[in-house]
Amino acid sequence: MNLNIVALIPARSGSKGIPDKNIKLYKELPLFVHSINIALKSKYINDVYVSTDSEEYRNIAIEYGANTTPLRPPEISDDLSPDIDTFKFLIDTFEDNNEKKPDIIIHLRPTYPNRNIDILNDTIECFVKNMDKYDSLRTVSPIKKTPYKMYHIDNNILIPIISSYKKFKEPYNQPRQQFPDTYLHNGCIDILKTNIIKYGLLSGKRILPYIMKEDDIHDIDDLIDFELSEKKV
Repeated sequence: MNLNIVALIPARSGSKGIPDKNIKLYKELPLFVHSINIALKSKYINDVYVSTDSEEYRNIAIEYGANTTPLRPPEISDDLSPDIDTFKFLIDTFEDNNEKKPDIIIHLRPTYPNRNIDILNDTIECFVKNMDKYDSLRTVSPIKKTPYKMYHIDNNILIPIISSYKKFKEPYNQPRQQFPDTYLHNGCIDILKTNIIKYGLLSGKRILPYIMKEDDIHDIDDLIDFELSEKKV
């Protein structure tokens, strides 16, 4: 596989739900270190980068064998900062250092401490085999509730998320069997061609789906997730 593949682990310090969530100990290691370890185990990933706004986090990343970008400025490190800013910052780091940009970036969110190495390697293999046809790969999980019957509320009016589908004027009033199977982006592994970032994109128009089983999902968002995940594993 003659490609330069790097992993990017964004680990900002400003979590409000759980203060310093990304370094909270999980199975005796800071949470984001599990993502570093799994990336280092992959036979396809050449380098692992942690992008953070914290000197403490940066030192932890280096201690466990990761490279780091310069500290991210506050304006791209708050709750509403889009992921694309972190990826652009990584690319800027390569350019500033006159280093060759990677061909592929593996996005590993720090809230998945229990990724399976076989799944990680398999997603990379799947994407590389098909990268002439796709811009990116995303892991997804089947969902039981169909979005064709979902709404949002605006000015106390119930607004259908999907207002038309095929021949149906009101798809939300149709039996669910009329609709295709739907999937949720579970955030476990994202893979993308580096060259789409310059267009402000992280997925592009053609996304390769990688369907995961529900038992393989271990996303951690709050303290309850922490406790349940540690017990489950």
